[in-house]
Amino acid sequence: MTTSEDPMDERVPVQREAWKWVLLMTSGDATRADIAALARWRARSAGHDAAFADASRRWQAYGPALARLRPAGAEAEARATLQPAARPVSRRLVLGGLAAASVAGAGVLAVRPPLELWPSLGALAADVRTGTGEQQRIALTASASIDLNTRTSLNLHRATPDAPVDRVELIVGEAVVATAADRVEVIAANGRVWAESARFNIRHDGADVCVTCLGGSIGVAQRGISLALGAGQQATYSASGLGQPVSADTVAVAGWLGGDLFFRDQPLARVVEEVNRYRPGRIVLMSEALGQRRVTARFKLDRLDAVITQLRETFGARVTALPGGFVLVG
Repeated sequence: MTTSEDPMDERVPVQREAWKWVLLMTSGDATRADIAALARWRARSAGHDAAFADASRRWQAYGPALARLRPAGAEAEARATLQPAARPVSRRLVLGGLAAASVAGAGVLAVRPPLELWPSLGALAADVRTGTGEQQRIALTASASIDLNTRTSLNLHRATPDAPVDRVELIVGEAVVATAADRVEVIAANGRVWAESARFNIRHDGADVCVTCLGGSIGVAQRGISLALGAGQQATYSASGLGQPVSADTVAVAGWLGGDLFFRDQPLARVVEEVNRYRPGRIVLMSEALGQRRVTARFKLDRLDAVITQLRETFGARVTALPGGFVLVG
């Protein structure tokens, strides 16, 4: 007997369902209902869970190529087949459903989704979350506010139930905090940032946290070590510790507030990685050499298709558009 290695083989229904789930999750922002339904499907058996884990791993290697096999309207078909009722799922149900799906490593994928193709468990449970391309402003106190960038999740803490927000926990993403008088503290990973009359950008990607002072002065601390940042200075911390202050391009750092993305002599791979934060689907560079080309450019967040046009016209790249916002560039 022979076993096909094709994950879309009609003779392997569980594997095919697993791939439908992966395609559904990569078609855009996953909802709480999507996550809960996926968790229930994975919890049906160890085989279901293993099939999804395997499909996720394979997607990292050749998912974009498999997307060529996806017929038009596949996302709609998958959603109609798999998605439960459209009624929003409560945080408790999401947490319970994912906890039940902890068979064979489901918890790992819930906390750290492959390629960040859907929100993590912590992001879904956050007090406030922005989706792809979405931004939001929140008043923290009478004189302090926070602007959330795309794909950002945070929790808001108050000293008392009726008190203004005096502490923010940035789970993932990017935000600008502005305060004219009130002290505001932001916790991100294993460090914290505070200010009383200042403006700063804080970005939490993976294990790294980057803090840029845009005006005034702020404090940054991690593991008992602290430093002060003045306007135009930046510091990064991670598991390896807190780095020394360096000069920052504040216009580029906070350009997103004005609807712009600035790149100055950046590798194309870095440009594409940044653009992918703001648009559904994914731009995938198929050529490592192309990814090393240097780029200086300014793109408008509401016209990101210009990036794809420039890839074709400036670099002579071959561009293949796929369903779900996926674009192959080689």
